[in-house]
Amino acid sequence: MIKFLDLQKINLTHQQEIEDAILSTFRSGWYLLGDRIKTFETELAQYCDVPHAIGVANGLDALRLIFRAYIELGIMTEGDEILVPANTYIASILAITDNKLVPVLVEPDLNTYNIDTSKIEEKITSRTRAILLVHLYGSIVFSEKIQQISEKYNLKIIEDNAQTIGALWKNKKSGSLGDAAGFSFYPGKNLGAIGDAGAVTCKDNELATCVRTLANYGSQKKYVNQYRGYNSRLDEIQAAVLSVKLKYLDAENYERKKIADRYLKEIVNPKIILPQHKLEENSHVYHLFVIRTEDRDKLQKYLEENGIQTLIHYPIPPHHQEAYSEWKELSLPVTEKIHNEVLSLPISPVMTDEEILKVIQTLNAF
Repeated sequence: MIKFLDLQKINLTHQQEIEDAILSTFRSGWYLLGDRIKTFETELAQYCDVPHAIGVANGLDALRLIFRAYIELGIMTEGDEILVPANTYIASILAITDNKLVPVLVEPDLNTYNIDTSKIEEKITSRTRAILLVHLYGSIVFSEKIQQISEKYNLKIIEDNAQTIGALWKNKKSGSLGDAAGFSFYPGKNLGAIGDAGAVTCKDNELATCVRTLANYGSQKKYVNQYRGYNSRLDEIQAAVLSVKLKYLDAENYERKKIADRYLKEIVNPKIILPQHKLEENSHVYHLFVIRTEDRDKLQKYLEENGIQTLIHYPIPPHHQEAYSEWKELSLPVTEKIHNEVLSLPISPVMTDEEILKVIQTLNAF
């Protein structure tokens, strides 16, 4: 069986360095808010070329803390609207509603799966405060037009950078394009921890201080609480592991791109719609390689029978989830088409040439 993602093999590539980092952390006796988290935050900020990086517990908390900080700083108020792509993972939506803000769903572009830039401005009202740009599947969604819209209506640009670390737009890294960005280091990400982990990057000193304070029970000084905060801290072990793996991120993203290039050139089955990105070099880091077909379920079963594991990202759109039953009558045809047709193929820096070839040949024979 060709695994969709062989996490064990990926991490074993760096086995000795990871084990040394974990053992060193264990022996230090310091497991939270220590030198390893400071080191990783500095490395991540330098990597993204931003002034601030704050380690937090997970990707959802990263986004949740950004919105909460903007509320505490008086930039947003409960009931304000946040534009968000309708086909995103549920965490993007949860971060908004958890802060009693209102998600406004915007249809995606059928070719790129990212938010349809041409549909943003029509959704803006007097209560709109931000655009949550979800760089879905590893592909940056950013443009001069989005920047112009944000400036015209005085909107914050918040990046959901859970899937796109390392991607570039005009030589600027994702996570540095907007006002703030949330990262996930869930084990399966391009930069994955060995448990849950996340981070916030931003340029604004006041926002950074507020996020860091909120993440630590709302406290800057022990037992003194400025806000009704959370407990959302990146631990020392995860930080130590992420420091090891960050060194190899660009090289591993390059391996993903090489696999994607082969898929794009060699998968020629007319029943299969390949990703279509008219983007500059390195603007896609292929966290996922997502195809579409009207025979999605049949294709997935066929691939499984031929020893190829696939996943669906994502089978149910947010507006069809029970958690958001108030949206069940919404008509979002592009979103629904995507969710009914997408299938994610195996792609990782440890795939062999034989595995890649088998995926290609099996798809062409379907």
